[in-house]
Amino acid sequence: MSDTIQTNRRRFIQGTAASLMIGIHLPILVSPKVQASVHAKDLSANAFVRISPDNSVTVLIKHIEFGQGAYTGLATLVAEELDADWSQMRAEHAPANVELYKNLAFGVQGTGGSTGLANSYQTMRVAGANAKKMLVQAAAKKWSVDDKEIQVQKGVVSHQKSGQQATFGELVEIAGKLPLPTAKPKLKSADQFQLIGTDVPKLDTLDKTRGQATYTLDIYKENMLTAVVARGPVFGARIKTFDDSAARKITGVVDIKQLSSGVAVYAKNTFDAIKGRNALEIEWDLGAAETRSSADLDNVFRDTIKKSGKTVVQKGDAIKTIAEADNKIEVELSFPYLAHAPMETLDAVMLAEDGKVTAWFGSQIPTLDQGAIAQVFGMQPSDVDIQTQLAGGSFGRRVTPGSHFAVEAAEATKAMGKGVPVKTIWTREDDIQGGFYRPMARHSIAASVNNQGKITAWQHKVAVQSILKGTLFESMMQNGIDPSSVEGISDLRYKVDNLHVSLHDMEVGVPVLWWRSVGHTHTAYAVETFIDILLERIEQDPIEGRLALLADHPRESGVLKVADRMAKSAGPVPSGRARGVAVVQSFGSFVAQIAEVSRGDNGMPKVHNVWCAVDCGLAVNTNIVRAQIEGGLGYGLDALLHGELTLGEGGKVEQSNFHNYQTLRINEMPNVEVEIVKSDAPPSGVGEPGTPPIGPAVSNAWRRLTGQYVDTLPFSRGVIPNSNGIKLSS
Repeated sequence: MSDTIQTNRRRFIQGTAASLMIGIHLPILVSPKVQASVHAKDLSANAFVRISPDNSVTVLIKHIEFGQGAYTGLATLVAEELDADWSQMRAEHAPANVELYKNLAFGVQGTGGSTGLANSYQTMRVAGANAKKMLVQAAAKKWSVDDKEIQVQKGVVSHQKSGQQATFGELVEIAGKLPLPTAKPKLKSADQFQLIGTDVPKLDTLDKTRGQATYTLDIYKENMLTAVVARGPVFGARIKTFDDSAARKITGVVDIKQLSSGVAVYAKNTFDAIKGRNALEIEWDLGAAETRSSADLDNVFRDTIKKSGKTVVQKGDAIKTIAEADNKIEVELSFPYLAHAPMETLDAVMLAEDGKVTAWFGSQIPTLDQGAIAQVFGMQPSDVDIQTQLAGGSFGRRVTPGSHFAVEAAEATKAMGKGVPVKTIWTREDDIQGGFYRPMARHSIAASVNNQGKITAWQHKVAVQSILKGTLFESMMQNGIDPSSVEGISDLRYKVDNLHVSLHDMEVGVPVLWWRSVGHTHTAYAVETFIDILLERIEQDPIEGRLALLADHPRESGVLKVADRMAKSAGPVPSGRARGVAVVQSFGSFVAQIAEVSRGDNGMPKVHNVWCAVDCGLAVNTNIVRAQIEGGLGYGLDALLHGELTLGEGGKVEQSNFHNYQTLRINEMPNVEVEIVKSDAPPSGVGEPGTPPIGPAVSNAWRRLTGQYVDTLPFSRGVIPNSNGIKLSS
């Protein structure tokens, strides 16, 4: 948030809890209707900080907490400016209210793109500073002293001259009666930080480890029914007819209704609902369905990539330079669909009564979900109360532009009538086979080099399905180009005088969605493995060669040098192993990784060590940064080794659960060392940037070890002798 945004309104609630609510007023965001509700004391939706008489400080978090540390990171910002003791701090999700809680990166209330902390950095600090100002004024009034003489340290407000002190909670009642502070609060300088940049414990760890944290699955309402939905066997299938007579005979089945997404079976518990669904007899209309297999689609992509696509970048004349060159290299790479596979599948509890709807679920974009639910019920979004719950992962799965799951849960609830709470659940099979995957992609890259050891031209063609096209976010496309399809290539960091990038926007009837690190999941692999081959061709060291090409990019160079130093400090490469490197800028952060690899007993890569350097600007919580980088690295390694979602004959998804959609096992996770590069830049994302570099780093190590360049992912499918005729390491 900009420093120019004024903070000139606080919110107080003094009711049965006798608590102090303090928020910030954003003139460009707050509507008159919301301001009126503030004066009516319905104020919790417009507050960021709540201080209670028991001396606890609760921070309302506008970003969903699904394991990435949003609760802790944002509460740290408040606590820093408030000068609270960390033991006082609590966190809970903010209500759905786009006017007050919009993500400044994309204009709706939501979490994604590793924007959470970055877009809330100023907002939460200002909220904490305003809270501190009110407490100081309350203490000054209580003790009849000058507020400039009052200090706040670790949750204690004190006046040294008179020897008086008070806790936050003891000042709540007085603070609630004072006039509003009108001046913009002064924020701390970096050298004054006490909590920012440290490893304060995560606020939600204890409840999660003790089993006391509440997820959607833990919510049970009186007379609640559980619903599961039978959906089409292939994408785009429509119901022609169905017979539910056998399903209705299943003990526990209460009712069966047709929804826009399929046939919903309601029962007193999940097990009976699934049994009822299995007993349904449905005839499907496949006239508009996607019935091509992965092999069919691969042939289409292979043919398409041979043609010229829509130009994204044109610098110099790469095509002519390559055509006339004596020394050129060409590769093609194939990337499969990938499921997100979070541990908690989609689920929601919903209740419609008294002209209102209350929904309990892990909503990643409350604004869109609120509007979608309202449309189903024919009411205003303000009549829909979304109680955002902790979620067991997402990796992009819950950030659906069309709110398909919220719509399904709303239709399932509406069909049962008012006053009946319904829990709609997706099974693991529903999740794996339900679509909304990382898109299939194909890359064709050609480059030329000269006798002076210079890369003279780079031509890069991409064939991939757009994530934005046809969604509410289509306006983010630029000149018909989905930027996420070519990110990391359209802004190629390596210095090349002649560059041509083009895109084929593929039309496929498979629903696709953002997947952790989005386009960088395939573009980083393509760029970083190809640059490694080029550097070998011109006989340059993979580190030194990259540094020379990144001379104009000090932050990439910085993390690369740190990762190199980390790996070298571990000693020489052991016999039977090789090391590979990759450096990627994504979501405003810079990550370099060096992987040490051997050939495992199964013929697959065994990754022993990864040295990782990250520059994410100011690191608010260093432990969370390390954890996110480690988690993102593991997620990327999983995709590299095993990740593959395939369509079989007739377009039916072949995988269904973890037995055939394999995920990374604990024995496959390498030893990971993460070093955070100190930076004065503002905070940037860490949830996604750890994912892109690991694939190419491992692949580059594997090529040095075995001579095999893997051009078809995952490795479980693509570890075969290279077929592109490239000169490879021995």
